[in-house]
Amino acid sequence: MLRRAASCLILLTVLWTGRATAQRIGIAIEQRLAEASGLSVGDTLSVSSPNGGARRPAVVAAIVEPRADPATILRKEYRVRFHLADLAELLGQPDRIDRAAILLQPGVDPNSARALLGRTAFGYELHGTAALASSSSTTFLVVSRFHRAIAIISVLASAIFLLCLMLLKVDARRQDVAMLRFIGISRRTVFIALLLEAGVIAAVGGVLGIGIAAIASAAVNAFYQQTFATTLIFSLLTWRTILEAASLGLVLGLGAGALAAWRLVRLPPLVLWGRAG
Repeated sequence: MLRRAASCLILLTVLWTGRATAQRIGIAIEQRLAEASGLSVGDTLSVSSPNGGARRPAVVAAIVEPRADPATILRKEYRVRFHLADLAELLGQPDRIDRAAILLQPGVDPNSARALLGRTAFGYELHGTAALASSSSTTFLVVSRFHRAIAIISVLASAIFLLCLMLLKVDARRQDVAMLRFIGISRRTVFIALLLEAGVIAAVGGVLGIGIAAIASAAVNAFYQQTFATTLIFSLLTWRTILEAASLGLVLGLGAGALAAWRLVRLPPLVLWGRAG
């Protein structure tokens, strides 16, 4: 827990020394830093505080892979973990920290723990992880709502475009419908045939759209994960999204097909034949 508490960061000044000196401290570095600088466990570094304080030799005791955090990804900083005593000595500010995280044992009520800690000392604030996550996620909530608005506008525009396209396609088949009506095919049968055709087209289009979305999502994740050297997922395509998109596309396709077919079959065959000519 002490090590977790010491995970608050300082800007790292890392210089390869190649010489082991006395009173080395142990540190844990981030996997990205190890890959970028070629460091490995056992290497000795020289670390100092951001204000240019005294340097201390430090040996890489561990290489860790912290959980990806979208709030810090744009900072492009590397994380180094110190023991709390070593960090306080390095900063020249003993018994002082900015932030600390406390991991409770399973079953311990966070509110009770917060109240108990609040009575032990003053000068600091205690926040639960849920409240802290909610307050720090405001930007992402705004972005999420913005994406939802774009999605709604895109669906409405696509529905209008689909309806117009279906009307044009069905209207171009006036001569075929007129011939079917001349040989005695009922309006209902023609309507159902056109509706089924629209349903098949909508289903095939939905499958193609899902395939394109899957490829685009994989490309977006591959590009940004490589750019930011992170495991964060930037584009997520879930089964729920697929089912909702497929259902919506099928409903819109059938609706547009039904409207276009109804406009066509309600006209007499001679009128359809005359307009087709």
